[in-house]
Amino acid sequence: MEKINMLQGLLERLRDGVVVGDGGVIFALERRGYVDAGKWTPEVVVEHPEAVKQLQREFLRAGSDVIQTFTYNGTQDKLTRALGKNTISCQQIADKACRIAEEVAKKGDVLIAGSITKCASYKDGKGKAAVQAQIRSQLELFTKNKVDFLIAELYFHVEEMEWAIEEALKTGLEVAATMGIGGKGDLNGVPAGECAVRMAKAGAKVVGVNCMFDPDETVNTIKEMKIALDDAGLSPFLMTQPNGFFCPGAGKYGYLSCPEFPFALEPRVVTRFDVHRYARAVYNLGVRYIGGCCGFEPYHIRAIAEELAEERGKMPLASEKHKPWGKNLETSYNEFLRKR
Repeated sequence: MEKINMLQGLLERLRDGVVVGDGGVIFALERRGYVDAGKWTPEVVVEHPEAVKQLQREFLRAGSDVIQTFTYNGTQDKLTRALGKNTISCQQIADKACRIAEEVAKKGDVLIAGSITKCASYKDGKGKAAVQAQIRSQLELFTKNKVDFLIAELYFHVEEMEWAIEEALKTGLEVAATMGIGGKGDLNGVPAGECAVRMAKAGAKVVGVNCMFDPDETVNTIKEMKIALDDAGLSPFLMTQPNGFFCPGAGKYGYLSCPEFPFALEPRVVTRFDVHRYARAVYNLGVRYIGGCCGFEPYHIRAIAEELAEERGKMPLASEKHKPWGKNLETSYNEFLRKR
């Protein structure tokens, strides 16, 4: 396959080949000491922008075709609840996150995605107008900073997702929509397949799942979504960005249900080889936007890019000193390692 023309927009790239997403910024920065694991808010973009920039550079070098603005939990209602009044504003965070992403994107031919997420106003029952007002304050900064497209991600309720898509489409930008759900559906019991259909009917051109479940459950969930979309005669592009921790048998809250969350999940971390298998499995199902979320480090993203190198027509820069499937061991000084 020919290499994608990187001057194309998101939909053109998806039509021509594979788009590799980035990984889990907020989880990685918590481990590095820049994020509060109780609040999970993104004020680090203002307080320590170089930390965000360095991580995003590593994702870029690992093969990411998209850099998401680090604006997760960045609505004003969430920030006020977590940080108090008269603190860093939603506008400050969105503006700074866009500037960081833009600076990183200059180092490679990548797209910048403005990221919007669920907000506290929905959980508080304040209604559609209040929820969309929270989202709008972020969207205004994204359009001002000329992001390439929008991702509405990690929504637990398809109703709130529909409201978010409706508001996001007013910007004129393409919208990708991914819910934080598994095969059991959203927190109101709406099946995963129905969620996918409703996201597509709301106007999202890319739909899928992200974060709350591991690669295995994500494969099963996107399969359910595809079946429902096919039955409804809908054909949006499909997108998956699972978390990087095996959590078999988890309930509707996914890895949040694990007793080790969030401080002792290391024994559950997926390997680069697991990610190779995940990337191939979802690609074979027809998914063309393939990335990761919390727990996905740059080496995990590199595994996606390496697994799909033939389809993408290139290897990532981070593979200069790395050969897929452990072949570096062939040059080891130890014979027993070379035999592996």
